[in-house]
Amino acid sequence: MENRVFFPQAALDQWIVDGTVDLQEHELTIVSEARRYRLVEAVRVLRELSGSGDTHELVGRAKARTLLEQLGAEIVESSMLLGEAAYDVEPGWLGVAVDSFADHLGSDARRQARGASASPVPKNDEELLARSLAKKA
Repeated sequence: MENRVFFPQAALDQWIVDGTVDLQEHELTIVSEARRYRLVEAVRVLRELSGSGDTHELVGRAKARTLLEQLGAEIVESSMLLGEAAYDVEPGWLGVAVDSFADHLGSDARRQARGASASPVPKNDEELLARSLAKKA
């Protein structure tokens, strides 16, 4: 299974303004690392509100909007109805890395983006994202 990352819309908007990320079509690039992710529209399900239960086991998960709509979900801003259940959701995007982490570390694009930076090499995508984005969210 591919490793997926949820990018909240509000954070993504701020990162675009800050110049931390670049968004072209459905591809996000973390500027400081030249790390690229293909994006699909998604929501993160925060909580079930109606008391009818989370029969689809969605709370705490991020799911592609198209998948949820195929299940019959109606999504409007930060609300989702699915059958008798009502949910609070956070709009955003699911990202899948364009290439493997090892390929990214050895890429010319990464070397050019980092220039003469002496910061330590991240061990994995999670560390790369934390260093590049978490401090700016």
